Amino acid sequence: MTQMKDTPMTNSMVQPTAGAGAAVSLENLVRTFGAVRALDGFTLKIEPGEFMALLGPSGCGKTTALRVLAGFELLDSGRVVVDGVDLSDVSARKRDMGMVFQSYSLFPNMNALNNVAFGLRMRKQSSSVRRKKAVELLEMVGLADQAAKYPHQMSGGQQQRIALARALAIEPRVLLLDEPLSALDAMVRAELRDQIRLLQQRLAITTVFVTHDQEEVLSMADRVCVMSRGHIEQVAPPSELYARPVTAFVAQFVGISSRVPVDVSNGEVVVFGQRCPVRSGEGSTLTGGADALLRPEDIAIEVDTEGKGFVTRKSFFGAMTRVVVQTGDISVRVDVRSDVGSDIDLGTHVRLSIVARDVLVASRQEVVVPDAAATP
Repeated sequence: MTQMKDTPMTNSMVQPTAGAGAAVSLENLVRTFGAVRALDGFTLKIEPGEFMALLGPSGCGKTTALRVLAGFELLDSGRVVVDGVDLSDVSARKRDMGMVFQSYSLFPNMNALNNVAFGLRMRKQSSSVRRKKAVELLEMVGLADQAAKYPHQMSGGQQQRIALARALAIEPRVLLLDEPLSALDAMVRAELRDQIRLLQQRLAITTVFVTHDQEEVLSMADRVCVMSRGHIEQVAPPSELYARPVTAFVAQFVGISSRVPVDVSNGEVVVFGQRCPVRSGEGSTLTGGADALLRPEDIAIEVDTEGKGFVTRKSFFGAMTRVVVQTGDISVRVDVRSDVGSDIDLGTHVRLSIVARDVLVASRQEVVVPDAAATP
C-alpha cells in the first residue's frame, strides 16, 4: 500500500494558475477494504475547468475515489496526477484542494467571516488580506450581511454557502464536493445547486462532485461518470448519458426504463409490433431472447378499444403525466402531455408504439444494484 509522505512541494505544485483549472488524471486506481475492491482499476481524466460528477448507488466507490483524490485515503496502487505532477504520495494538506462536505463542518466558535478566512490564516496571510478576501467571497455567495453570525445562527443552506466560500478562499486548483446538498430541503437544494454551478463557471475551477442524485448531475455537470462496484460504466455529458446509455446499468440507474422482452435477430428487434434497430452498446451483439430498455418518452400511447394494453396508474407531474400501462405480463411507463393524459382514464385500453429511432437491449436478467454496505 502506498505510504503518504508530507513532502515539501514547489510553488508550481501548490500555486493555482490564474483563470484556469487544473487537469486531473486518476490512473488505474485500486483500493481495497478487506476482500472488497472499492476501486478496481479506476481510470478517469478530468479536463481543466471541467465540472465532473461521480454518480452511482451507495457502495459503488465514488466517495472512495474522491477521498483518494483529496489525499484522505491511501491507494493500494495507481496514481493521482494533477497538472502533470504525481501527488499519490503527497499528504492532503499539501495538495491544494478545497473540499466541501455534506455536514458543513464549520467551526462553531467562529463567525462566518472567520470561518471563510480560516484557510488563509493557516497559510500565514495577513489579517487585512484575510478579511478582504473573506468579505469578497461572502459577497460572492450572497451572505455579506451574515459575516458576524455564528453557524448555529444560520440556516443549513447558509452554512453550506459559508463552507463553499471557505473552500474557495484558498484558491484551490481543484474543488471537491462530497454530496454537499443532500442534507438540505428541496427548494434550498435547487437554489444552491444553481449557485454552485454559476460560481464554478465564473471561476473556471476544476470541480469533482460526488452524489447519488440524478437531478443534480443532469443539471450541473459538464460530464458524468457513472460508477458500479468500483469501476466505470459510462462517462458522458448529461444529455448523452440519458439519451444514449451504453449499458443496462446506466439505463436503469439514470432515469427510468421499462424492460420489454424481445427477440434479437440481425441487429433488430420487434417491439409492440414495430421493427427497430438495436442501439450500439452493451447489447448490440446479442441474439435471441433479450430485454429492450425503453424510456417513458420513447413510447407513444393511443386510446384503442382493441388495444392489448390498459392503463393501471397515472402520476401528474405538471406539464407531463406518467401513465403506467399493463400489457401482458409487463408494466410499461409512458410520458404524455398532461392535457392528453387527463383524457385517459384508468382501465382505458390503449395501443403502444415506439418513437425512438433505435432501442437499447440487454440480457434478459435483472440489473443488480450494489448493496450499500458492499463498498465503503
